[in-house]
Amino acid sequence: MSLINTIKKGDDLKKLSKNQLPILAQEIRDRIISVVSKNGGHLASSLGVVELTIAIHYVFDIPSDSLIWDVGHQAYAHKILTGRDSCFDSLRQFKGISGFTKRSESICDPFTVGHSSTSISAGLGIAVAKHLKQDRSKVISVIGDGSMTAGLAYEGMNQAGDSERDIIVILNDNEMSISQNVGALSSFLSRTLSANYLQNMKKDFGAFLKSLPGIGDDIYRIAKKSENSFKTFVTPGMLFEAFNFDYFGPIDGHRLNHLIDIMENIKHLNEPVLLHVTTIKGKGYEPAEKNPIYFHGVSSFEITTCNSSNLSIKNPQSPSPIPTYTEIFGKTMAEIAHSDNKVVAVTAAMPEGTGLTQFAKEFPDRFFDVGIAEQHAVTFAAGMASQGMKPVVAIYSTFMQRAYDQILHDVCIDSHHVVFALDRGGIVGEDGPTHHGLFDYAFLRSIPNMTIMAPKDENELVFMLRKAIDHDGPIAVRYPRGRGEGDKDRFYQNSDSVIEIGKAELLREGKDVLILAVGRSVQEAIKAIKRVEQEQKNISIALVNARFIKPLDSDMILNLASKINKIITVEEHVLDGGFGSAVLELLSDSGIFSKRCGYKIKRVGIKDRFVEHGPQNTLRAEYEVDSDAIVKSIMEIIG
Repeated sequence: MSLINTIKKGDDLKKLSKNQLPILAQEIRDRIISVVSKNGGHLASSLGVVELTIAIHYVFDIPSDSLIWDVGHQAYAHKILTGRDSCFDSLRQFKGISGFTKRSESICDPFTVGHSSTSISAGLGIAVAKHLKQDRSKVISVIGDGSMTAGLAYEGMNQAGDSERDIIVILNDNEMSISQNVGALSSFLSRTLSANYLQNMKKDFGAFLKSLPGIGDDIYRIAKKSENSFKTFVTPGMLFEAFNFDYFGPIDGHRLNHLIDIMENIKHLNEPVLLHVTTIKGKGYEPAEKNPIYFHGVSSFEITTCNSSNLSIKNPQSPSPIPTYTEIFGKTMAEIAHSDNKVVAVTAAMPEGTGLTQFAKEFPDRFFDVGIAEQHAVTFAAGMASQGMKPVVAIYSTFMQRAYDQILHDVCIDSHHVVFALDRGGIVGEDGPTHHGLFDYAFLRSIPNMTIMAPKDENELVFMLRKAIDHDGPIAVRYPRGRGEGDKDRFYQNSDSVIEIGKAELLREGKDVLILAVGRSVQEAIKAIKRVEQEQKNISIALVNARFIKPLDSDMILNLASKINKIITVEEHVLDGGFGSAVLELLSDSGIFSKRCGYKIKRVGIKDRFVEHGPQNTLRAEYEVDSDAIVKSIMEIIG
């Protein structure tokens, strides 16, 4: 019987001897690799913390002691050890368990997370609440060194150190976030000193202490008692001691006995403690150790060959002739930069994810990876724009939410020309509610001076990106995750490719129903119209590719609405404050409802809820934003 199967609840792990724990670690690694190879997921990050996870659960009393994982993508071993091994095969599957920690999933997940750098602030809040309730249990926040590039982590540390609350922060240092870490802080955290250099410094420092008149020998003896005290002066401990944390480390995060011993010691302290552990991302699976960037978040793959449904490690070329929107964006950015030396690219720790690796290679002086610091990225771009540069800020829609104030205050008030490339707009898939990009239309269109557009296909993305860079003022281009549409069976063969700000595109004329669609939802509308007109020969449907969420093409929409009083809006976005809301506001403000009676309007979009995880098309059907939902709306509106 495997050791994993003996662990049904928290205390079961503590019944194992320390000699059995390495065997358990290997079983957990095998289990994670097996499931992720079928389902996809965050592999390298979870493999790197297996021993650390075992040690935490072996020493502390979870869930009485609260364990908060930063981001949560490295918590697969934690899930296995907290009663979820039996359902671990459903990881990231529709109706299965989440790829991140989730309060509704387990009492052992005290905080739902999906974005980085939150664990210290959340942990401190939990610690303060425990103190007020006279609860003496512990709080452990695990944060990666990549997440330490975000200001939120230091805001939490600043208060934690000042308040002297009982909180243990474990810094998991693998010298990476998703891509290689960047910045002076990353260099400081990963600083290593050679043995000879360290010994020479110790000798010189000791000689200096001895030379102090009267007290030198006594001080030298005190200092020599602890090598760690000396290391604090020359290693990252100095930073954390400045925040009033007791610093321990760095220690090997794969030595179980050492991890357990030091955790047993620090759990008795009642003040802010930081334990610095060093780990290897992808530990135990050689391909992930060699290529941790690819295996950070991977689709299904074959374990022995590493061949994936999307990529091959040995031949990292897309097997599909149809490129992804991300690839199109990256290629177009590089092409534009060759002819315009004012174009610069900014991303927040995701050059690969946003498709900017080619740009970074060809224009290293005009590429800026600021780390996991979306707020800084936006204000940094505004500063460059104020000096006549043309910054393109490429950040996933879900992460751009974190920089809302900077977009409003630092970009839009002075109408700086910053281009926002919002990748992963709409339903993203298996990463779930923390990662779907379903709120960008709403939070951007309320800001004065902002222009927002969304392409119906990959070709239109190229034209929109070029137009955005030529535009004067804040502008966002929002595009989906996944591959483009290809050139087969074009519904709009004669489509006009010229993009004018605020001008929509009439794809189909009709007299019975008017469909106003935006972004990839145009493709779903096309499928729906074909089906309806095949079955209902007497129905004539007009289709508009709105292109712009702000400003709307009021002339075209009002002209068509004056002739057609059955209107459907379609978007892959929440209905509240989205594209459909903008159309309703336009129609209401125009007074068209008072001029003509009998209007019927339906909005197709995401209702007021968070979308769970699962395959994109499954979720589109579940939340009624696919072609079936549009067909249903057409049939309902015509009665």
